[in-house]
Amino acid sequence: MDILVVGAGAVGGYYGGRLAQAGARVSVVARSDYEVVKNGGIHIESPAGDFHFRPHGVFRSAAAFGGFPDVILVGLKVLEHIRTADLIRDAVGPKTAILLIQNGVDIEPPVAEAFPNNEVLSGLAFICVHRTAPGKVLHQDYGRIVLGRYPGGPSETARRLAEMFRRAGVPCEVTEDVITARWQKLVWNAPFNPISVLCGGASTQDMLGREETTRLVRAVMEEVCAVAAATGHPLPDDVVDRMIADTRKMTPYKTSMLLDFEAGRPMEVEAIVGNAIRIARRLGVPVPHLETLYALLIGLKGGS
Repeated sequence: MDILVVGAGAVGGYYGGRLAQAGARVSVVARSDYEVVKNGGIHIESPAGDFHFRPHGVFRSAAAFGGFPDVILVGLKVLEHIRTADLIRDAVGPKTAILLIQNGVDIEPPVAEAFPNNEVLSGLAFICVHRTAPGKVLHQDYGRIVLGRYPGGPSETARRLAEMFRRAGVPCEVTEDVITARWQKLVWNAPFNPISVLCGGASTQDMLGREETTRLVRAVMEEVCAVAAATGHPLPDDVVDRMIADTRKMTPYKTSMLLDFEAGRPMEVEAIVGNAIRIARRLGVPVPHLETLYALLIGLKGGS
């Protein structure tokens, strides 16, 4: 399988590297890291074993790829100034599948509308990973990924990708209801990402180490579950308790939103919080805790 990774940061670098280990021919589009990745590849430090990912090709743009891959794996941040469809357009052929491994809910429509004749896959990465320097990625914990065709149904491409991920040691599940899976991931992202920033740099352990912040985490999670149910995608009854318990066991982790805030980069506020609030308002679901977090985030530098 010929794969082009667009957004070869932490997520794109890690999962692209794993697919290369499984035998795929993986090339990357790198912007700020271009020279480093072109000359030395990407070094991944992982509890499952450190490894070196040397892409088949390294390009400054999708157009420079010079052809049409079987799959474009998008690992870009979901931000207003990043137009994913425009960035990948020159490498999307008639049979190219587009895999979005990105945060948030309701993030697929712009790509699905831009490429109505291409298969769009949505990917949910349950992983603690971040880029520590150009060409360097630190994988701290977890790594499971869920793949599914958007907006739903079976996918032979997702099945093949899942087989490759598993061959490289990455737990991977294929779902025919990826929208529900995306809401389930938001149950974690919606509280922990904003609260980590608003608490002045709190890790997951810090947030769950205090009774008041734990109550807030739970309240936000319950609101996300209510919105998901209202959209016709109810989540398991135990999802909140299970996510809190799993987070207590994981390595203390700084969320991606916190890392972006500390580095002065724009945060994924709309994808993770804003989109859910707009859906809740449309359906008449009260989400006061989510709305409070959103109002505070957009008041911070880089929050809009």
